[in-house]
Amino acid sequence: MVDELTGRDPDADAAGDPPATPAVLPYPDDAGGMVSGHRPASASGSAITESPEHDWAAAGALVFPFLRPPGTTGADPHIPFDVLRSTRANYTVPLVTPGPCGLVVSFALQGGGFDILVNAEHLLSWGIDAATLASQAGANLAAWSARAEWTDETSGSRRILSSDTGTGHDAARILLSEVRAHLARELAAGAAPGTRVLVGMPERHLLLAAAVGPDDEAFATLFQAFVLEHFEDSDEQVDRRVLELVDGELAEFAG
Repeated sequence: MVDELTGRDPDADAAGDPPATPAVLPYPDDAGGMVSGHRPASASGSAITESPEHDWAAAGALVFPFLRPPGTTGADPHIPFDVLRSTRANYTVPLVTPGPCGLVVSFALQGGGFDILVNAEHLLSWGIDAATLASQAGANLAAWSARAEWTDETSGSRRILSSDTGTGHDAARILLSEVRAHLARELAAGAAPGTRVLVGMPERHLLLAAAVGPDDEAFATLFQAFVLEHFEDSDEQVDRRVLELVDGELAEFAG
């Protein structure tokens, strides 16, 4: 009697005869080509050399700068990379460059649900230099920032503008001169003489700016506490300090 699952005849096997029919597991070859739980590789799949990690044409629109805490270490992108004298360990170190007020700027390649820190190996694969990377990342940030909304909260003479889009680009917006000009212009408009514009970047996903009047030290204290609270609660911390916009640039806030 032939076994329906295996197609083999036990009596014939015992006599040394070949199987009556080939052994075929009962999994259909469906429209998607699944056979025994496996699918054949797609003939239209992209080559690995066309992925963003290897192809600058694919990566160019996906690179962005982002801020990291003071003291963050990494590789200087402006030092030429010597393939013959370097090991894989040191050319996969993330690239870093100085940012405002001791902050550090790195670069990220946006992926599906996660970001990849850009390193010297990427520059080699893409065939570009650090200046090209920084220029393209800055242009991408500026294009995104031009479309991103601000949240405006006002209470009497107190006013806060914030960026909290959830994209991971919010704190880095302060690197853009047009954003600094926008904050200074908006927060100083109609404000009392001597009003100061304070800025906080407690985490990667948040940029805060406040208009603090010359006689409102209490608001400055509250703003500092607010920034510190977000910094301590964040998994992607940037800076616990409050900084100040002075002549369009970030400066230390003396209080």
